[in-house]
Amino acid sequence: MENYHICIVEDDPNIQHIVASYLQKEQYKVTVVSSAEEAAVVWEKTPPHMWILDIMLPGMDGYTFCKKIREKSNVPIIIISAKDDEVDKIIGLELGSDDYLTKPFSPRELVARVKRLFARSRPVRISEEKVLSIGDVSLYENERRVFDQGNEMDMTTKEYDLLRLLVSYPNRAFSREELLNTIWGSDYYGSDRAVDDLIKRLRKKLPRLVIETVWGFGYRLKKEAEQP
Repeated sequence: MENYHICIVEDDPNIQHIVASYLQKEQYKVTVVSSAEEAAVVWEKTPPHMWILDIMLPGMDGYTFCKKIREKSNVPIIIISAKDDEVDKIIGLELGSDDYLTKPFSPRELVARVKRLFARSRPVRISEEKVLSIGDVSLYENERRVFDQGNEMDMTTKEYDLLRLLVSYPNRAFSREELLNTIWGSDYYGSDRAVDDLIKRLRKKLPRLVIETVWGFGYRLKKEAEQP
């Protein structure tokens, strides 16, 4: 197993200990800090491969730190929070987190989600590069990189997964439920508004692509990219 480095940003000592213990049993390298300010130091000195981030923190809150990470990095982020309101989950996803777990949660479930995110973000090493293209947008599947008119675009794990699905099946209409099951997994129990928020982010990053709303159903990507 690759020795991934995970930083836990959590001010509750009990949760710190439990989560760190479960992750270390899986051979992950774990750093534990109690505030976003301490996490910023870790980020500068030894950037982790994943963040597990609480929302209610002393000083800078988790939402603000999540936003700061996303401005510079696409590293996977899992938010853990006692806030279980749908609005709070949507805010976390809008700011670029890849997953959201509500306290109390099962440590085994967290580990499973960590493994799933790493599996999705790991490049596939094969000899021949696989490229998906539509209009001026190209996806290099081996490296999970996206280019628009030759310029590389920053993509989170779920943004890439959704874009790859839509580009693989242009003109096909996907229901929100189908997109939730495919991108988040069948064990996701949050609102399908997470799909709407992810679509919104893709439209903003790739405005030349035409991602149409199929009212009352879901979304589809038109085969031809929009021209300026």
